[in-house]
Amino acid sequence: MEEFFTMTKLQKIILLFLFIGICVFGILSAGMISQLWLKPLGPSLQLPANTYLPAATFPPTWTPFVEENLAPGHPSTGTPAPAATATATPRTAVCGGPDAMMILAIGSDQRGDSYLYGLGDVIRLVRVDFLNPGVSIMSLPRDLYVEIPGISDHYDITHGKLNQSYLYGNPGFGYYDGAGLGPGLMARTLAHNFGAQPDQYIAVNMQTFVNIVNAVDGITVTLDETIDGRAADQTSRDDLVFYAGTHYLSGKEALQLARLRPYGVFNRAKAQNEVLCGLYEKLLSPSVVGNIPGVINSFENNVQTDLSPAQIGQLTCLATQLDGSNITFYNWPEDIFVGTRVDDPVLGRTFIWDVDFDLMRSYIDAFSRGEWLATVQSESTETEEFPPTSFCD
Repeated sequence: MEEFFTMTKLQKIILLFLFIGICVFGILSAGMISQLWLKPLGPSLQLPANTYLPAATFPPTWTPFVEENLAPGHPSTGTPAPAATATATPRTAVCGGPDAMMILAIGSDQRGDSYLYGLGDVIRLVRVDFLNPGVSIMSLPRDLYVEIPGISDHYDITHGKLNQSYLYGNPGFGYYDGAGLGPGLMARTLAHNFGAQPDQYIAVNMQTFVNIVNAVDGITVTLDETIDGRAADQTSRDDLVFYAGTHYLSGKEALQLARLRPYGVFNRAKAQNEVLCGLYEKLLSPSVVGNIPGVINSFENNVQTDLSPAQIGQLTCLATQLDGSNITFYNWPEDIFVGTRVDDPVLGRTFIWDVDFDLMRSYIDAFSRGEWLATVQSESTETEEFPPTSFCD
């Protein structure tokens, strides 16, 4: 202290400025770290406002299947629930997250490490609920024939399959100049046709998926029935057969199972859900939690996402509070989709699913609000083999 008082005036001024400089640098560094923490890892979605107004009741084209002893006005009846007489205690979002987050998740068929090309062959809307911790997952058929906005300047393309919207939006084709690249154009396509409004997106190519599964040392899945993807001339291809029972799968094997569709796209979606459940369970296992850095390295810089580090932290926090019972997969009744063919300027005569878009809009809107009618299904799909919901048990 005595040394300070014996310093010259100039030395004191210099010391003061050094102190101020250190403080300013610390403040700026903290600000930069905060900005990086909140900054999206990729170009963000910039979707137009949703102008869709849901109907007061659900379309009459679906027959509600109501379980016995449901209270009058239960959402499963297709009518709004009566107003509550008691005031509910307000809930607080956990993990510092928003009340809910809607994520567009895409699996690309791009075989390399890049995202220049590739169709969006696996399409999921994922609703993450931070108020009532849980995750809801809806699959969307890739062969829906939709209007793809914003690319008509290129060969007069106005329509295509849903999975093509992702391909056209990525840099390889250069058809789309809007926000979010391939995921951005797919999100705009979903918004335009079905009113879906994802907040964030994540897209993973095949190689990255394999790397992730291998980084957690494989996954375990249990199949209720055998999946045999062999053609008549492939009887020796044992890698295309997954027998009923429990399997331990490497990344390559998990990808193979997820891509097989010998019994149609809807059963393939069910198998894909089993793979996702297996990956979720492995990610939370003690052996993997201690190797999180290695898992992150397996996909770092090899995914398309506009999630920020802060949001990834929120999702990771929420994942530790979940069990299989609050991860729900919602299945579309198969009989609302009719297979047909159209003449497409790019694909030629091609297979598509024909479906009532207004019906899909109604249920996607309900899903977005967390009000999917879990027990509603058409009469011909009231079977145990393909229930409207399934869980990571």
